[in-house]
Amino acid sequence: MCVSLNSFFCVACNCSELGCGQVVQEVESVMGLLLPLLLALLSCLIGGLYLLGVFRRHRPGEPPLDKGLIPWLGHVLEFRRNTLKFIERMKQNHGDVFTVQLGGCYITFLQDPLSFGAFVKESREKLDFRPFAKQLVQRVFGYVAEGDDHNFLQVSSNKHLKGEGLKVLTQAMMDNLQNLMSHEIGSAADQSSWKEDGLFMYSYNILFRAGYLSLYGYTSSQSEVSEEKAKEKDRAESEALFKEFRKFDQLFPNLVYGVLSPRERLEAKRLRELICNTLSVQKMKMKNNVSGWIWDNAQYLEENGMTESMINRYMFVLLWASQSNTGPISFWLLLFLMKHPEAMKAVKEEIDKVLKESGQEVRRGGPSINLTFEMLKETPILDSALEETLRLCVAPVITRVVLQDMTLKMADGREYIIRKGDRLAMFPYSAVHIDPEIHPDPHSFKYDRFLNPDGSKKTDFYKNGQKVKFYSMPWGLWVSMCPGVFASNEMKQFFPSEC
Repeated sequence: MCVSLNSFFCVACNCSELGCGQVVQEVESVMGLLLPLLLALLSCLIGGLYLLGVFRRHRPGEPPLDKGLIPWLGHVLEFRRNTLKFIERMKQNHGDVFTVQLGGCYITFLQDPLSFGAFVKESREKLDFRPFAKQLVQRVFGYVAEGDDHNFLQVSSNKHLKGEGLKVLTQAMMDNLQNLMSHEIGSAADQSSWKEDGLFMYSYNILFRAGYLSLYGYTSSQSEVSEEKAKEKDRAESEALFKEFRKFDQLFPNLVYGVLSPRERLEAKRLRELICNTLSVQKMKMKNNVSGWIWDNAQYLEENGMTESMINRYMFVLLWASQSNTGPISFWLLLFLMKHPEAMKAVKEEIDKVLKESGQEVRRGGPSINLTFEMLKETPILDSALEETLRLCVAPVITRVVLQDMTLKMADGREYIIRKGDRLAMFPYSAVHIDPEIHPDPHSFKYDRFLNPDGSKKTDFYKNGQKVKFYSMPWGLWVSMCPGVFASNEMKQFFPSEC
């Protein structure tokens, strides 16, 4: 057999000038090089199949597993298209705890509101929001988190978005709302400059621009010919920024799920660079009244050696986190009140009473009103109407990364094993906000849903005879909770200016 093999190689290689032994040595050498390559390719193939979820199998004690029909992508397209419908279908098929594959990730959804405490109280050693947040902001905004920037953000948020810091920011927001809206009214008085716009775009535009100027400062009148010129520059800059921000916001869902087309990817990059340039630290240093929240975070990153371009990206993260939802939610609040005259009447009477006690009055053509931080705490009816709007219109997916194998203990005694590397999530819109047992007639707007008969805030809601602690979660939960107090104040200040 060896002779035949050697003869074959001699003929095939026309090796009259080479000894057969040498040819065999060269073949063995080639095979020696090919074998590691083949093994590497095989390893890549197995690794690829693993990432595609081919080898994932349900283990005893784990929640029901539904990987979907498309390798790696799993159910991500259906989830992206209609999250509520998808979650409801999975819950009907598998119960209130189930694991699904979404874009290469295995996510276990907990949809029993009585068991949400197990999610909230679990230690960061097992469940943590930060790894997911870091991955998200890097994918969407290009920001690479370093050190304890998230912890510092929490500290600065507590300092500037609560208490005395919030008072200062609330007053700045009131001033900027009045400046922008008085200019709009003045322009409308001149019929040659009239323009038509939808309620949604108007609400989004005004609140975004006022919020941006309140947080990131405005042009110093010392650097301009006059104060009016400075305001005009701020109006033009904030208008231009809103238009670009709106374009980016429309791409945001596809950025999150990583399903952008090549053209959309280029557009997202262009918009990100343009917005980051507008929010640059160098430009901010030339402005007046930059909020302490923004300034402290920028200084912290600068002092810890972060590059200027990366700090600018973080400024974009903060802008999106603080301003992406206030305008749309304000639109829905106004729309609901306009469609429910009894709600509009109750809210207006409350606002009029609060203003009258401070010697002010909402009057068409009259002086601007000043709704202060203290006055905003005296509006329980408006608070309830806003919370009802949030219940109906805001649908966050609250997510944690599972850092080690853990046992999820349900309120009814059931236990499920959750794997390290997976994610644990809740979709409270489906589990709580529109549950008819917790909120009767859940799809109807009831402005007083969150009020007791005596006018105090209602916090007692029940399911299966048990009190539900987390009955409304538009801002998230605990350490990952959005600083919603400032956002709520923005929207409450906008309402009396409009109505």
